[in-house]
Amino acid sequence: MTAKIIDPRVLRDAFGAFATGVTVVTASDAAGRPIGFTANSFSSVSLDPPLLLVCVAKTSRNYATMTGAARFAINVLSETQKEVSNTFARPVQDRFAAVDWWRGPSGCPIFSDVAAWFECSMQDIIDAGDHVIMIGRVIAFENSGLNGLGYVRGGYFTPRLAGKAVSAAVEGEIRLGAVLEQHGSVFLLGDEILSLPNCTVQGGDPARTLAAHLDQLTGLKVTIGFLYSVYEDKSDGRQHIVYHALASEGAPREGRFLRAAEIAAAWFSSSATADIINRFVLESSIGNFGMYFGDETGGTVHPTVKKGARS
Repeated sequence: MTAKIIDPRVLRDAFGAFATGVTVVTASDAAGRPIGFTANSFSSVSLDPPLLLVCVAKTSRNYATMTGAARFAINVLSETQKEVSNTFARPVQDRFAAVDWWRGPSGCPIFSDVAAWFECSMQDIIDAGDHVIMIGRVIAFENSGLNGLGYVRGGYFTPRLAGKAVSAAVEGEIRLGAVLEQHGSVFLLGDEILSLPNCTVQGGDPARTLAAHLDQLTGLKVTIGFLYSVYEDKSDGRQHIVYHALASEGAPREGRFLRAAEIAAAWFSSSATADIINRFVLESSIGNFGMYFGDETGGTVHPTVKKGARS
């Protein structure tokens, strides 16, 4: 897509391919009241002097107060703090009532249980289109050692949980599968009895292996997203790792995309497949996804992905 015909929404989706952490930027207004907003447009800049940056939208309701503050703080959220991110991404009346926080050495709001926090003096504000770049000089910080919350392609992910799940699955023969989505419809193989696309792990990166298989199978461009299900199927003695994935526009070379209404009347190749598809349809309707970890008869769904973070 060239500069002359760039669609902002398409560009935003492309930017979203870059995995980031999630932060809440905080400060105090002139009356000493805490303010804050969720942001993933955060980066370290320099060690000497110690500098970092965060971008603030000019349309933000906190724009004037934040850019006028002499001090601000970056709270790097931990894996368990998805709801904190959602709270500070929404127009909630009293966001700080929902979190445990305290004042940092220079008075900025600091959250409990974050992966790290940085309190900064305002070094510079640089105009950047519909945003400004706030450069802060770090004057105090703390690193808790907790893993940070991740964000990519419009959804949260928890790296440690995903890594533990994959590690647990590698002890047996592994089948990779995908809930491949195209505008809410799910890609399935078969005529009367339907199944998810799958392949065998031959070593290397499972996500790359699966993407290559799906590209070849469908003839579409496929992007692998978050882990959706990791389970042992005792009936076939295999470990199964299922990812959520997104397909580009177009009709598939093999198989077909089914809408939720069509899925309701479908027959599936196994009860595990039926459970995965039906859970996906339900979670899609509420926009709140989880990762299943267990076997083909029972397990636990860990909430991992919920729409909400923004810069």
